[in-house]
Amino acid sequence: MSRVLRFVVGRLLSMVVGLLVISLVTFAVFTLVPADPAQLSCGRPCTPQSLDLVRAYLGLDNPWFVRYLLFLQGIVAGRMYGAGATAVRCAAPCFGYSFQQHASVASLIASRIPVTFSLVAGAAVIWLVVGVGAGVVSAMRHGTIVDRMLMASVTVGMSTPLYLLALLAILLFGFELNVVPTGGYVPLTEDPLGWAWHLVLPWLVLASVSAAIYTRLTRNQMLDVLSEDFIRMARARGVPERTVISRHALRNALLPVVTVFGLDLGSLLGGAVITEHVFSLPGLGGLLMDAVGDLDLPVLLGCTLFAAFLIIVANFVVDVLYGVLDPRIRLS
Repeated sequence: MSRVLRFVVGRLLSMVVGLLVISLVTFAVFTLVPADPAQLSCGRPCTPQSLDLVRAYLGLDNPWFVRYLLFLQGIVAGRMYGAGATAVRCAAPCFGYSFQQHASVASLIASRIPVTFSLVAGAAVIWLVVGVGAGVVSAMRHGTIVDRMLMASVTVGMSTPLYLLALLAILLFGFELNVVPTGGYVPLTEDPLGWAWHLVLPWLVLASVSAAIYTRLTRNQMLDVLSEDFIRMARARGVPERTVISRHALRNALLPVVTVFGLDLGSLLGGAVITEHVFSLPGLGGLLMDAVGDLDLPVLLGCTLFAAFLIIVANFVVDVLYGVLDPRIRLS
């Protein structure tokens, strides 16, 4: 237990340090952006006196390191913009405040994350089950017609752009066959069946490309593991083939799959931009695209940090799962 605890605590400390470094770099990048947030908030015409007042209201008259510390304070304890009757309170965790949308960045992200989470969670289940399953079948049927057909499908899936696949799916299943909705979102709490029905096509499109990648990755790892000495020894001892595959081969082959899955899941939760845009889903991808078009820097900064946070957390979960799948890692 002490080794496991040290393993988890060490990964947590690494995660915190990583988040601090990423927050500093991201804040510095958006600080160096040529666009002036005070000018964007002041609008036109804007006198120099009004611009100075807006800059002081937003806290932009402070040195960059003071603004960074205030930003970190907002995440932990919240912060105030301005003073007096016109002051705006941004409650923790405060990733910034969008004066263009008159809402905190955290509340904007919270309103969009259920859509993105619904999209990514359903697609992740499909691509993981299909990809790993197809990879195992392809490895077990290595060199046969089944293997060749699966690899041909993988090549097509990996070489097809996601936006083109989405448009073709909309054209075929939405307009020609008219069997599934082609856009929109229904909250899970209002209508579970309508929620799933509106997400069927986005799930399949988003999962198809990733499933192809996971099929090839699982197949290659399974072929490598099946050629190891301990697999031959297990078979020589009379261990059933199903046990050899599930308990010995697949468990070792899943290590790189877990790594890729954690990174994919974390990055997609930060905003599946193309899929959400094509299917008109109001998720984090749409929020990010709107912020780019409007030059809403607080939203851009907040969404970037939130996406980085999800990837860091995904890395932490992957490290823990690595320790579960391979106990040798916990001792390192």
